[in-house]
Amino acid sequence: MFRGIDEVDWASLRHAYGSAEDVPGLLRGLASADPAERQTALDGMYGAVHHEGGVYDSTLACVPFLLALAGRPEVRDRAEVVELLVSIGDIDSAPGDLAAGVREALRARADVFERLAGDVDPGVRRAAAGALVRFLGRPERVLDVLRERIAVERDDRVLLALAESLGLFARRYRPAHAAHTAGAVRLLTELSGPPHGPGLRLAALGQLAGCAEDRLPADLVPTAVRLLRERSGQRGQAGHLYDGPGPDTLAGRLRRLRPSDEEGARLLRTLHSALGSRVPDRVALLCGQLTSPDPLDRCNGVWMSAGLIREWRTGHAEPVVLIGNQLGAKEARLHDAAVAVLVELLALAAPAADPLHTLVTYRPELRIRHGERNAPALGGPLKALAGAGDARAVPVLAEVLAGPVVPHDLGLVIPHLGGAALPLAPALRRRLARLPLDASDVRERAVPLLSALAALGDVEAIPAVLRLLRGIPDGVRQHDAVTAAAVRALGVFGGAAREAIPELRGLLGTDSAVAAADALWSVTGDADAVLPVLLRELSDTGSGHRRHAAAVLGRL
Repeated sequence: MFRGIDEVDWASLRHAYGSAEDVPGLLRGLASADPAERQTALDGMYGAVHHEGGVYDSTLACVPFLLALAGRPEVRDRAEVVELLVSIGDIDSAPGDLAAGVREALRARADVFERLAGDVDPGVRRAAAGALVRFLGRPERVLDVLRERIAVERDDRVLLALAESLGLFARRYRPAHAAHTAGAVRLLTELSGPPHGPGLRLAALGQLAGCAEDRLPADLVPTAVRLLRERSGQRGQAGHLYDGPGPDTLAGRLRRLRPSDEEGARLLRTLHSALGSRVPDRVALLCGQLTSPDPLDRCNGVWMSAGLIREWRTGHAEPVVLIGNQLGAKEARLHDAAVAVLVELLALAAPAADPLHTLVTYRPELRIRHGERNAPALGGPLKALAGAGDARAVPVLAEVLAGPVVPHDLGLVIPHLGGAALPLAPALRRRLARLPLDASDVRERAVPLLSALAALGDVEAIPAVLRLLRGIPDGVRQHDAVTAAAVRALGVFGGAAREAIPELRGLLGTDSAVAAADALWSVTGDADAVLPVLLRELSDTGSGHRRHAAAVLGRL
């Protein structure tokens, strides 16, 4: 397996983190009998040798050894090795001599993947299906192998991979090889109908949508929804891959972040992607997913809805209402998915405002959450309600303001509420005016208040802002962050903040110079007073403020 590995000058080769002298250890780790060691080695391969999809000279040097590993039946986790090879040599990789060299090396040994397509391990067969299309450069042979494998394959997940490979084949070889493409389309059409199972039929429909729309049934969406529900009924209570804790590696953590029904998510995502601009069909398909009796189907539908609604911003009312209906789900993952998507949708989440309001009213524990380092933040339901611009969020936010902590992201939701949030201004001012200037957590407490008051344009807060700017001791932790937030607020207040002019001028020689110049111009309208400062910062390559200075100059 590793013949010649020590003859490679790995120290002269590079990966994402420098010298590749550690790569032989990673390759040997992939063949280890210890599952944790194998996963750690795979983690290292993706993290360094194939970092963020890139290829290096060490990546090319690894190819012969990875191929040898993939072909040895005694090696565990060979499917993951084949997946790594496919990713390394994917035809859509970034251009360049190294990427081309990797692809050529894999094409030269494509016979390995042809053998692996009939391997005893279904995981290997599944991974090899896509490799055949990418690296075996003889379309007639590729189609023959795929046809042969479909005829004898009994593993449902491998059949799905074969259908996906047929779609890839048809897209890759049209129009230059029309006869072969037509053969792949005929196979997909056969797989999309009975007597095949619902999962395989869904997979075939998704591929046909991407390569031969004219072969789709007229009742595509009702058919797809029916097949989805049949598939869910067959799945029942079967266990899901990657449910266990597994090793604490990057690869292991990524697996645990995958959807519980990753296969179902992939099937529907493929169909949505292929339907593209057919928005009415996609909305109808989403509604079918979101009304499924199966919570996993609904969860997948929730996640898929976000992209469609944000991209097309039309026909979204019904799916958003259905997402709101998931807020009462007993399944925590489904509830959390619905909240997360509604937070992202901002004003587009308005059709779900009623269940959001119910949730923040009767579940007060959801109004604030404590994230990393125990920093308080608005809870998802309240953030979504405010982000939707619903005025019913204002009294709830007032209750939050009356509590012991102010969430750090409070200022981010105020603009979405517009004038409806003005009743919050007095409470915000009072909290800022009473803030101890030497408190160790002054940044955590002051910045959210300053951001919120700036968002409201509350000029009555100017005395409290100046108190903070003038009185905060230099030694206080993150003094500059508080100063910057105060200066930004004064800039928003504009001419009403003229009493702050001396303080703003005094900051023109500090690290807050650009922010102070921006605010001073907003307050005075005197470009001559700030132009020299901005030009100085723009020409200082080591200041770190050049982009901000350029933006302010653009506004001037």
